[in-house]
Amino acid sequence: MNRILYVYVKGGAPLEYAFPRIAACGELHVLALAPLPTTAADAWRPSCTSIELVPEAPRGEELVELIVEYAKAIGADAVLTLSEFAVLAVAHAAHRLGLAGAGEGIVRARDKRLMREAWAAAGVPIPGFRRVDSLADLDAALAEFTPPLLLKPAWGAGSVAQIVLDSAADAAPAWSEIERGLQAGSRVGMNELYAADTDRDRLVEEIAQGSTEGWYQEPGYGDYVSVEGIVADGVYRPLAITAKLPTVPSFVEVASTSPSVMPVPLQRRIEEVSRQAVDALGLENCGTHTELKLMKDGELVVIETAARFGGLLTTRQVHEVFGFDPIGMLVRQLLGERVDYPEVMLTDGVRAAASVAVVPADAFGVPWRTRPVWNPQAVDWQSLLSPGSTIEAVPAFAMPAGQPVPAFDPAAGSRNWLGVYLLSAVDAATLQRDCNAVLNGLEAALHRAAS
Repeated sequence: MNRILYVYVKGGAPLEYAFPRIAACGELHVLALAPLPTTAADAWRPSCTSIELVPEAPRGEELVELIVEYAKAIGADAVLTLSEFAVLAVAHAAHRLGLAGAGEGIVRARDKRLMREAWAAAGVPIPGFRRVDSLADLDAALAEFTPPLLLKPAWGAGSVAQIVLDSAADAAPAWSEIERGLQAGSRVGMNELYAADTDRDRLVEEIAQGSTEGWYQEPGYGDYVSVEGIVADGVYRPLAITAKLPTVPSFVEVASTSPSVMPVPLQRRIEEVSRQAVDALGLENCGTHTELKLMKDGELVVIETAARFGGLLTTRQVHEVFGFDPIGMLVRQLLGERVDYPEVMLTDGVRAAASVAVVPADAFGVPWRTRPVWNPQAVDWQSLLSPGSTIEAVPAFAMPAGQPVPAFDPAAGSRNWLGVYLLSAVDAATLQRDCNAVLNGLEAALHRAAS
């Protein structure tokens, strides 16, 4: 039987969804570089043949050596992770072991500065950008580009420590704020495990003037999308688009929806630009998550590509709507087995589904005025939904119940999440309505539950 080594750190799909799909392809052995979640353990633990917890995991080359030695000890036929923060170490380990992996292009999928430089060389449409290694560099960028600009960590994920600058006066406060955001992210395990001193690596980029005009016939969708895919032996296989509801400032994602209601010819345009972006990175075997910004007159720019699937419930959402299993497909690819990829990216689904990340702000980005006690089990969720719709909590992403909801922090990105939910509806229009109903109605619903 195949033996599969999964390297666990924070991030990626919920284990209760991911682990059974990996285990369906062979024995699942877990090398945990951080404590595994205790929530839903009864659902994911039976899928594991073995679990090795490393209390104080090394970093850099020592971490790669640890993965290599453990993989050899179990006789691994494949090694993978679904976390942004471990993809680089796992790719290096796979290369040393002679196993399929993301390859040398992985660093261009992690360091957003190298990513944009590769795209610029390949003619991929992207916003203007600049490396910033100091406050002086940031001041120079503000003089060169027209605000608003976005300051972001080069190795970040989950929108953590991304800050909008509207004028030159914002530079110094933003430089201090990004330091605080990175430190807070590090405390919860959201930092790179292989490359050293990555918190010092930053860039600033122009904020493309997004617009859904000409892209959607329906109002209420965000001006960006993502494309989930797999690179198989160097060939990009786009699977499906996930649409978005508008972000909450600053760029905090609250919901992704499938299937896209965009006209199919426009989806094909997105598919082609996504292919250009992924091809420019030189990846070999990995999942991909590519984000693109929509603009007027059919223009678009690529925001970023990750050499792993979208986090949260993205893979499950795609699975439920389109009927194929991205995680299982990737594992079989890494094992060298035959995988039947769709000839072109799929556009029609059998149902509609969304990943909804609840934050203490409404769908318009207005922070909650109150701080109710977080008690989602007492909420009458069905009263917020349409007939035939369902909602399911993901235990691994839930804030502990019984605590007052914290104030919304625009620089905290995904650390604002109170809970993540899979929402399913009969069609895309109903799904969009229900997503907004949850985001706009939960504050009041928590108060009703407490009364």
